[in-house]
This record gives sequence, structure tokens and C-alpha cells, in this order.
Amino acid sequence: MLKQKITLFMVGVIVTVSLGACGPKMIEPASAEQARIASPQAKSSQEILAEAAKPYQGVVIRGISENTPASTYVRDVLAPAFEKETGIKVDLEVTTYDQMYRLPIKDMEAGTGIYDFIYVEQDFIYGYLERGFLVNLTQALQEHANLALPDFNPLDFTSFSNEFKDPHSGDLYGVPMEAFLKIYLYRKDLFEDPTLQATFAARYHYPLAPAITVDQYRDNAAFFTQYGREQGLELWGTTIQAANNHPAATYEFLETIAPAFGVYNWGINLEKYKANVADGGQLNSRQAKIALTFWLDLLQYAPPEATRSTWDEVAATFAAGRAAQGWVYGENAAWIATDSTRSKVVGKVGVALPPTAPAVIEDALVDKGYLGYYDGAAFGIPYSSQNKEAALLWLQYLGRPAIQPEWATTSSRVVHLSTFDDPLVRTQDKKLNGYYTLMKKQGHLFAGAPPFPFHVAIRDTIGLYIYQAINRELTPAEALDQAAVAVDKELARLGYSR
Repeated sequence: MLKQKITLFMVGVIVTVSLGACGPKMIEPASAEQARIASPQAKSSQEILAEAAKPYQGVVIRGISENTPASTYVRDVLAPAFEKETGIKVDLEVTTYDQMYRLPIKDMEAGTGIYDFIYVEQDFIYGYLERGFLVNLTQALQEHANLALPDFNPLDFTSFSNEFKDPHSGDLYGVPMEAFLKIYLYRKDLFEDPTLQATFAARYHYPLAPAITVDQYRDNAAFFTQYGREQGLELWGTTIQAANNHPAATYEFLETIAPAFGVYNWGINLEKYKANVADGGQLNSRQAKIALTFWLDLLQYAPPEATRSTWDEVAATFAAGRAAQGWVYGENAAWIATDSTRSKVVGKVGVALPPTAPAVIEDALVDKGYLGYYDGAAFGIPYSSQNKEAALLWLQYLGRPAIQPEWATTSSRVVHLSTFDDPLVRTQDKKLNGYYTLMKKQGHLFAGAPPFPFHVAIRDTIGLYIYQAINRELTPAEALDQAAVAVDKELARLGYSR
């Protein structure tokens, strides 16, 4: 998918902003004496960090992040540790998904410099680059050697770091801080129950097992929902992320369900920027309509909170033992499978690739498609930051290999290749029934959001029709036909259609 992203993004305008772009606290080129002091041959990594941070002791750098497990770990563990080592205080605001996007945009548009580092959702990076919002980290570290930490090695990042690079130059604009797959979780205790296995086989004439195909997933959902009713249990056959007034529902369809049926890149033709089948798009294709029908049909097998569920509620539903299977963001896998204070299914969680329609696996293997969503984010420095030097040190601190294993096992996120082989991660991998192994070996079959600078505008355009379909105000076919027309109009208005 990277080749596609390079082709698309080169048509945009990429504005490179150096660390010295604005703000009263500017980075000066390193002197020969500073470079000598910072030499990794002379001092340990901790000493080099402390030396580089001396001019900024007492500085407060302010950041904003989405309320995710990885972010709360940064706020509660890593920020205090960094302050102790450097004297630089980190004030991290952990907030809702909507505020995480809205507040930094307002700050960067106005150039007010409220934030010194921001959570850059992978979905939004192409829009940020097009508008010149972020500092070029590669360029900054090359020009200011006195601030470069020897144990910050971008080559150790997983391929997910490519999502935060300028596709033309390869320069890095964000330090990955979380990355995970949206995976298929299932209840091992239910799927391995001999009585349930026998009942399922008698009813459906094939063995009960975690779903590999979408048809199998539907059968599993119907079976466990009926079992829950018969036994008087608060148990349903599937989770559904279908909050009918939240982008989470749109994301579940576009980035989880549609790809499972072979509809990629939101059904938008990357050469023409068209969504309608008549113009080469796929958004209202027969396969897309089958996918939306499948997803909405599953609502009858989902718990009543499904139409109010974002990613957080889906995780809570599964952790409460209310669903036999579901599509769950991997950032929640660790606590669902291991934290008995929050989860009722500890020791009962299975992990697998999401189910797909015929030929989708083959598409993914030859880079013509993908199975589902590779999600995550990075921290970047806004061009308007007033404390770029201190923020640069902080971002490198977050990119050091030594702090990754505990962060990974706490938050189910991996951004360094070396993290996979750490003993702590290997131990937890067994408790998670191979989640990290799946991520390491099969992560390449997943993809991030399409490389759209117009991501939010088109997401919200499609969302209007997805919500109406969830509410049964439109049929799946009507919803996608109308969405395709609306998307093409919006792309034309934005100047992208060809």
C-alpha cells in the first residue's frame, strides 16, 4: 500500500517547517564544544540527555493526546520519569477523540503555540503535512546535533513509522507512540466447550471454531445469541461498533467491514478520486452493499449498547463477557486478557485474524488490498510550538528502545522491532494467546487509513448515510448510492476529482 500512498501524496503540497520557524525560544546550531560534550563516546545515554536538557530545566512543555491506554501510560509513568531525568516538566492533557483533533487544529491554524507536542492520529497525518503544521524531525536532528540522543534510532521502528513520513523525502514528522491491529477476539471458553461444539455441529453441519470467513462469523453470532437467550445469560454473538452519531461507526464499516469484503480505500478510486461505481469507484459497488448489509444484519446478534458503542464501549462489552466474539482494537487486548480488576474474561480470550470474504487474503498477500485496520499514532511538534528544543528531547525520549517493553505490555502497542523479542513481551504474548506474534508476523496484511488529506471531510460525508442506515432510515443500498454521489460532489468541491 505504500506505493499507492507515495503516488497519491506527491500531488499534494508538502510544506517543510524547520525547528526555527517561529516562537521566542529558538534552536541555535550546535557549537563544536556542545557537539563534543554530547559525544556518545564520552558519556552514557542518560548523561547525554541530562546535558542536552540543562538549558531547558524548569521549562514546561504542554501536549495533548487521545485517552488511550498508551497515552495514559505516558502521562502517568513516562512524563514523571522524564522530568526527573531532565528537569523539564511535561503537562499532558489526555482527552476525548473529538477534542484531541479539534483543539490542536485551532491552535495550529491560529499559530498561538498552546501545544508543544500533539497526538498525530495516523488518519490525519496527510492533512497536517499538506498544511505545513508539523516540524520536520529528521531535518531538525541533522541540523542540531547537540539535541540528538544516541539511543534514538528511527531504523528500529516498525514499518508503521512510514505512516508519519513525507512519502517524497522520507523525512520523519512524528515519533510513533502507539500502533496496534484491529483484531478478532473470541471467547476460548465458549468455543472450546464440548457441549456447545456438539450443538453447533448438529445445527450447522460443520465444526464450531473461531471464524475464518464472514459466513462463519454470522453463524457463530446467531448461535451464541440463541444460546444466551436459552440460558438466560447476558451473552450475545458479536460486538458492533455502531454508535449512530459518532465517527466510530463509519470507521468500523470503512476500515473493518468493507476491507473484509474486498472494498479498499473507502471505495474511492485513488487515481480519479471518485467513489461512484460509474466513475471507477467502489463505495456503492455490489460488494460494498453486501458488506454493509452483513454488518447491519449483525445488530440483531449484538447487545443493546451496540448502537451507542464506540471503540471504548466495544472493549468494555467484550471485557464484561457480553459477547462471544468481536472486532476489537488491539490496544485493549492486554487489559481485557490479563486485568481481572477490569475484565471478567481473563484467561478466556483468543486472538485471530479477522474473518474475510473469498480472495481478500490473496489480495493482502500480493499488496492489492488488506485485511483490516493497522491503527496508531505518533507525537509530533507543531510549527507554532514555543518550546521546540525541549519537545524534541521529549519525543526522542519516547522513542528510546529501553522504555518500550513495559509500555508495550501495559498498552498492547509495539512501535519498535526490538520490542517483540523482549522477554517481558514474550511472556505476555503467551497470556494474550499470541497477539504480539500475530502483530509481528502478519501485521503487513493490515493497512492504516488511506492517504487522504481530505480524511475528515469525506469520513463525515459518508457517516451521514451510515447513521441513517443504522437507524433503518435508508436501506444499505440506498445509503451507499447516496453516499457515493455526496462524496464525489465533496471531492469536486475540494478540488480533488479528476
